[in-house]
Amino acid sequence: MITVVCAIIIIENKILVAQRSPNMSLPLKWEFPGGKLEQNEDEISCIKREIKEELNIEIIILKRLIPVTHKYPNFEINLIPYVAHYQCGELKLNEHIDYKLIKINELKSLDWAEADIPILKQITHI
Repeated sequence: MITVVCAIIIIENKILVAQRSPNMSLPLKWEFPGGKLEQNEDEISCIKREIKEELNIEIIILKRLIPVTHKYPNFEINLIPYVAHYQCGELKLNEHIDYKLIKINELKSLDWAEADIPILKQITHI
């Protein structure tokens, strides 16, 4: 079981989503950016660190949503989502190949990583 923390980042009333690179597992799938929780690291520190490493931006955490457990063929993930606001920094992709700023009602049109799909249902209420 891999524990991953992800962020639903709000920028000017749109949601920031990222597309996985061809070299990553689940290639070219869209996701809410984030990363693995390290040993002795709390969830908030993890998501702030991961977003800084992956996107070169800083965020303000607003609230924690309901975690999702999903079994892929080769691994199982416990995905912990947080809603956040963009704080500062110039967005730069360090791992992903693309990103979009998209309205909530347009999110379902993307090809999502399966573990992220239940989070889509939760964020229609933010």
